[in-house]
Amino acid sequence: MKARLLTLFPDREFYMRSEGHVRFVRISSKLQMTLAGGVAAVALTWFGTMATVLVSNLLASDDRLALLEREAKVQSAESRVAEYRRNLDTVASDLQKRQDFIEKVVETNFGELPDANLPKGTVSDSSGEADKAVREISAVLPEAASLARMEARQLAFVEKLTRVADARSQQARYAIQRVGLNADLMLASLKRPEAQGGPLIPLFTGSGSQIDPRFERLGMSLARMSALERGLATLPSTRPANLPDISSGFGFRADPFTGGAAFHAGLDFRGPIGSPIFAAAKGQVIFAGVRQGYGNVVEIRHSHGLTTRYAHLSRIETRVGSPVPAGHVIGRLGNSGRSTGPHLHFEVRVNDRPVNPRPFLQGSPHVFQEARAKQPGNAG
Repeated sequence: MKARLLTLFPDREFYMRSEGHVRFVRISSKLQMTLAGGVAAVALTWFGTMATVLVSNLLASDDRLALLEREAKVQSAESRVAEYRRNLDTVASDLQKRQDFIEKVVETNFGELPDANLPKGTVSDSSGEADKAVREISAVLPEAASLARMEARQLAFVEKLTRVADARSQQARYAIQRVGLNADLMLASLKRPEAQGGPLIPLFTGSGSQIDPRFERLGMSLARMSALERGLATLPSTRPANLPDISSGFGFRADPFTGGAAFHAGLDFRGPIGSPIFAAAKGQVIFAGVRQGYGNVVEIRHSHGLTTRYAHLSRIETRVGSPVPAGHVIGRLGNSGRSTGPHLHFEVRVNDRPVNPRPFLQGSPHVFQEARAKQPGNAG
């Protein structure tokens, strides 16, 4: 080892000339090794400090939802006993406010709640600690036993609502990903506070300054569920024509005029001239006119870079700039443009790149319909 160090750090001699004088400087192996060790120690200290800071920053910026999923704290039975002893009237008032909040959540976000097949482990289970609190409160404050039981039922119900919201989020995420879109990118765009406002009405916190983590977890699950279902409802999933016969699919085919290999950018729905053509999703008309090869065509812009195209129409029944809901009649089936017979040519495009429309129309139709029905203004 010593021999290797001497090889790396041999005695070094330097000659320096200054103002006509020659000076000789010698740096020994020992001095070089000492200096190198000092530099290494400083470097290691610096890297260690930076690594500690980096880890601390990563921990501090950990995703809030993931933190709540892992570490939602269940209030101990002892703390609830103390709260009941301190002010029974305040507890009763808080429980009533909680009940009002829960009823509003159910009314706004849920219909019938499923009793089975809920995801496990997506939220803490406080039933054990709640039962313990009921027993202890009933023992020391018999007059508060009914309130304690009410609170236990409320917390169990809040956790069930959270699991239902998580299950619906997962269902919507699967439907979005099945059509080839990135659910996380869609979720991020939907979380941007565009065209929003109103008075601040905080999520119910009770009498203390800290919100119960179970209610906060429910609020975050509801927000995620709402955003994903809102995004799902904007996808072009309404069938553009009530016609069962698809005469040509998406992808490569023999061109109907030349017989040579060609790419077909959509689906062809064959049917009688004059059949109604429907908007596949809510959006805004960005083109209504004639395009070469397409004949009479309507194009609609939707959210998240999606557009739909409806071609070979016999008549256009909308105009540029018009907002259209899903299922709105925008034209009539025809035979205009480069066409061998009456049909609708339907395209779905992502950032102006054609993609297969079939997954949008067939992927998870019941999920699309449920998500759209839950959006404001979509009754019946």
